[in-house]
This record gives sequence, structure tokens and C-alpha cells, in this order.
Amino acid sequence: MLMEVKEALFMNRGEGESSYAQNSSFTVRKCLYICIVALLFMFMQKVASMTMPVLENAVETLFSKDFHLFQALNAADLGCATSPNTFTVISTIKRMMGKKCRELNCQTLELQVYLNDLPGNDFNTLFKGLLSKVVVGNKCEEVSCYVMGVPGSFHGRLFPRNSLHLVHSCYSAHWLSQEPKGLTSREGLPLNKGKIYISKRSPPVVREAYLSQFHDDFTMFLNARSQEVVPHGCMVLILPSRQSSDPSSMESCFTWELLAIAIAELVSQGLIDEDKLDTFNVPSYFPSLEEVKDIVERDGSFTIDHMEGFELDTLQMQENDKWIRGEKLAKAVRAFTEPIISNQFGHEIMDKLYDKFTHIVASDLEGKIPKSTSIVLVLSKIVG
Repeated sequence: MLMEVKEALFMNRGEGESSYAQNSSFTVRKCLYICIVALLFMFMQKVASMTMPVLENAVETLFSKDFHLFQALNAADLGCATSPNTFTVISTIKRMMGKKCRELNCQTLELQVYLNDLPGNDFNTLFKGLLSKVVVGNKCEEVSCYVMGVPGSFHGRLFPRNSLHLVHSCYSAHWLSQEPKGLTSREGLPLNKGKIYISKRSPPVVREAYLSQFHDDFTMFLNARSQEVVPHGCMVLILPSRQSSDPSSMESCFTWELLAIAIAELVSQGLIDEDKLDTFNVPSYFPSLEEVKDIVERDGSFTIDHMEGFELDTLQMQENDKWIRGEKLAKAVRAFTEPIISNQFGHEIMDKLYDKFTHIVASDLEGKIPKSTSIVLVLSKIVG
């Protein structure tokens, strides 16, 4: 039976050491978890330095299209989770709005921001951080900002027609609405046995199923947004991706491949049923730039204003001890994988699983951790 992703997919809640909030910050932390980030969230400061100018330019472009004549600018951050990254996005939009209104000598607009994620998201922690870091700490008080939470899947409609001027989403649109279909044989046998994602050992049908599911889901995402975004409104999307045409390359499979190895070891110890491993497939896909471009053009709702890929070193932590480095990576990976992994394999073995993950990283993969690749994409809604 296909996993109910809406129920199982969310980042680790709260503010503890394994929480997503403690493991995805743009800012430097003074605690042990400084620079703890995983494949999707590692080195977010560099991601921010490369993508925030794109967001700034998107806001500036909106003002060139006379959106400043309205009373308020409506923006949405889709798949916001609980990280401080969302606060940075809001602050950036506020700052650019204030700047443009001063330049145009026009009345300062109000900002309405909608923060979206699945219902399982920890909105309580998100809004606690919002009060301290955006409302109180932001220096752009001249821009009145109103923030609302919007629980629900971005694979469908979330907002009224023609209501959004700007949509932002960072490291979220790669998540699928469900496990890919067609990963069992006619006899009901698993086709991706022993793995939880695409791997070098996976048969071609597994790769095809993942691409097909991403195509369907990203098309649904675009279609829903095409109805919600105003004419000439825009979207800024950042997705983890891959440079290789091969979806089983380590740059896109690294985290899931290591977790599959760790899970398999617990299966061999009798701590996990083998059937649970063989029937689990992660609802996530790292697309290539060409795949994303093809889907956008086929959908035909948006034009591509800007599209580029960029590569980041996955490990730049200033830590000589390989075991501490392994622990940091394991904590970061746990922050965004534990909910969906524990839903399948049980919460009681999570400590053992991520300890095993740490051991694999430190013992077997020293110096072999690949760089990560991302895509930043700016889309404008086509009028007509």
C-alpha cells in the first residue's frame, strides 16, 4: 500500500538538538550544532548568498509591473517547515518593498505572507520564532507585515484564484505527493528490493517510476500555482538537483543510500522486518535541470525568467575528528528524515539507526561525500 505522505512527511518538531529548527539556520550558531546541515540543508549561508539576490530581483521586478499600485503584496512560502530560513525570506521581501516604495515615492504597501506546509508541520515552533525574529527583530517596521499559516499540500490548490503576487519555495518541491507507483511486479514482489530510493542496483523501471511521479507532481504544482498567481506574478523556486543525467548518481542518492545500508544492517540483526525495507520507497526526487525545464515548458503556464544550477561542497565543517563530523551529519540527516523513516520502521529503533548511520559515514565514507547541486528557478505567469 502506498504511503500516506501527507500524514508522514514533516520535519522534526520542536527546538531540540535533532529538530529541523536547530539544523537549518542561515545564521552561525555558538553551540555544538554550528554548521550542522545535511544534503538538502547543508551550508545554507552559501545557498542564501546565491539565491537571495534572485528573490530581491523578483520583488523589484514586481514593482516594475505596477504591483505597487495595490494596497498589499501577497506572498506565499511553500513548504516552509520551521526553519529560520523562512524568517530571512520575509525580511528580504519587507526590505525590498520598503526600498522600492521609497524610490518610487509611493505609499508603503502592506505585506501579507502565507506560510504553508503539510498539517504535520510544527507551526507552533514556526510562529514562536516568527514573533521574535520578524515582528520584533526586523528593522523594516515601515512595512506592515501580516502572517498566516496555511496547512495543506502544495500539490493542489491552497489559495483563491489570482490572489498571489509572489511565491517562494526552498528545498520543498522535490518532495513527491506519494511513493512512485509501479514499484511492485505483477506477482506483488518489490522491484527495488533492499533499497529505499534509486540506486545503482535499481532496475530501470524504478528510475522511470520516480521520474514519472515527479513529472506528475511538479505539473500539479505548476497548475495549481497558475490559478493562484496573478497575471505577471512570479515564483522563485530552489530545488535540490543533480548535474548528472543519471538519477542514481551519488550526488542525488547519497543520504538515502547510506540510510538503506544502515537499515539493512538492522534487518540483518533482526531489529527490522526485511519486508518493511523492501516495500519502502522515499517520496522524493532530485531532478536534473533539463527535466525541470522540460516540465515547465510542457505545462505552458509560466515563462522561465531565470534558471541556473549551482554546486556546493557538502562537507566544509571545521572539524578534524571524523566521528564528530559523522555525528553532525547524522543529526542533520535525522532532522528531516526521521518522521518519514520512523513512520515505516518504528520510532523505537531510530537511535540505533542513526548511530549506525554515523558509523557508516565515519568508517566507510571518509573523503567520499559528494558535492550537492541545486537549481534556482524564477518563473513568471503567462497572461492569456
